Amino acid sequence: MNLTLKVWRQNGPADSGRMVTYQVTDVSPDMSFLEMLDVLNERLILEGDDPVAFDHDCREGICGMCGMVINGVAHGEQKATTTCQLHMRHFEDGATVTIEPWRAAPFPVVKDLVVDRGAFDRIIQAGGFISVPAGSAPDAHSVPVKKDDADAAFDAATCIGCGACVAACPNGSASLFTAAKITHLGLLPQGGPERDSRVVSMVEQMDAEGFGGCTNTGECTAVCPKGISLDVIAQMNRDYLKAAK
Repeated sequence: MNLTLKVWRQNGPADSGRMVTYQVTDVSPDMSFLEMLDVLNERLILEGDDPVAFDHDCREGICGMCGMVINGVAHGEQKATTTCQLHMRHFEDGATVTIEPWRAAPFPVVKDLVVDRGAFDRIIQAGGFISVPAGSAPDAHSVPVKKDDADAAFDAATCIGCGACVAACPNGSASLFTAAKITHLGLLPQGGPERDSRVVSMVEQMDAEGFGGCTNTGECTAVCPKGISLDVIAQMNRDYLKAAK
């Protein structure tokens, strides 16, 4: 395959940035999107140019490191797919592909396609944990958990913290991420004692980081590679209203 890439290049937070056009040839349809960028970078290095900076780690769709807006869609147009799991067979030969970083004020660009997602870490530090000593792993079924609660907690826990929800939201809201972390802990017995303080602390930290408010547009769940439902935001709002009283 031969492709035209329009890639966002930016030297740092203070740089205004610009789109740069590159031609890539002989791209295998079996390559992942990141492997295609690896090929581009190898050529740029051989030519003495600066390679395109982008985040990546596991390349298995589980770490949440990779993230870029591909043709205007966070992670690309394939549903429930991270950038690293997106393959080139989903693009047509001769296509033009635009590649940009996450766009949100709390995610400042570090370089090119790399953004600082430290705001997510600070939200977790505010309360996304269980601080009570829970001991070793209990025997199976020793603590009864309702099936619906267990299923909902597991679904929320699949969040990998990639930030696609923020990039897709017209308000730049982190509600889906924050709600997923609050919900998966709050629905389990171990997370019960700190349920109220957790939701208040994490929501306040989310607001302090400068993320926008949720208006139920639904773009976040549409691009979420793990398909996390808007139900977790409703759960977070219920928990917050209860805790605020």
